[in-house]
Amino acid sequence: MKQIASDQDTVILPEGVETTHGGPRLEVESFGMSHPGRVRPSNEDHFLIASLSKALQVLQSSLHQPSEQHSDGHGHLFLVADGMGGHRAGEQASALAIGTIEGCVLNALQGFCDLQSPETRTVLADLQQALRQADERIFEVTARHPEFRGMGTTVTMAYAVGAELYVAHVGDSRCYLLRAGKLHQLTHDHTLVDEMVRRGLLEPGQAGQHQYRHVITNAVGGHEQGIKVESRRLKLEADDVLLLSSDGLTEMVPPEEIGGLLRTEPEPRRACERLVALANERGGKDNVTVVVARFHEPRAASGGPPSA
Repeated sequence: MKQIASDQDTVILPEGVETTHGGPRLEVESFGMSHPGRVRPSNEDHFLIASLSKALQVLQSSLHQPSEQHSDGHGHLFLVADGMGGHRAGEQASALAIGTIEGCVLNALQGFCDLQSPETRTVLADLQQALRQADERIFEVTARHPEFRGMGTTVTMAYAVGAELYVAHVGDSRCYLLRAGKLHQLTHDHTLVDEMVRRGLLEPGQAGQHQYRHVITNAVGGHEQGIKVESRRLKLEADDVLLLSSDGLTEMVPPEEIGGLLRTEPEPRRACERLVALANERGGKDNVTVVVARFHEPRAASGGPPSA
């Protein structure tokens, strides 16, 4: 039976990370990178950065106007998937998950991208449903292709709209938030060892070298259908930095170094390049994938009134 890594859908956020509604609409700069590392023969990780907006397509009109018009509001989706299964099955699983989630999010979340404070329960439910559909999709494929049986993937996704951030997570990839120089881990590792630590059966200092630290207890796909989605919502602030990564980064680079690098490197592309390079310098034992997003006040708001 597939073990469940979290007893609740919504987990209490780290101290200092507010969860109140409201706040200004924020803009975002983002970049993602994926690298096979120095040991693995192939890359089973995938990532996605996407922007959602409302659009009106004019098919015919007696007025002279653009054929397509877009709203000012945008939602931003960030996703990292770390596949597993061997013989390229992990690569198939992570690709299937991302493709399925793309379709679900396009249909479900597009209506929220122009709202300052979307209905929290609805957004989180839609993200959870997208992950469950990805789980179902993988099992549909393995039913037709026995050679892929057992393939699965972690999925860590974040959806930002206005000043709200929604996170949905399955597996041992991670989502971090850097705020005021402090790095907060927003997700739990859904592994046997992390479960032992939370239950007091293992000291946190023993987890990093434990022989079962890679045993995932909650994955999209795998050997049994059904997942437990860890999800939460928080308010974003200007100068927040979001990081999504596969464990190819976090196995090689400790959180304090990750936080230090994000503090000193403001440009998302350069931050990604430096994080991937650092993981490979430390051994690159696994595929490494990172997505970095930096939130800031709208340019017009910070640089004076917009031009007429």
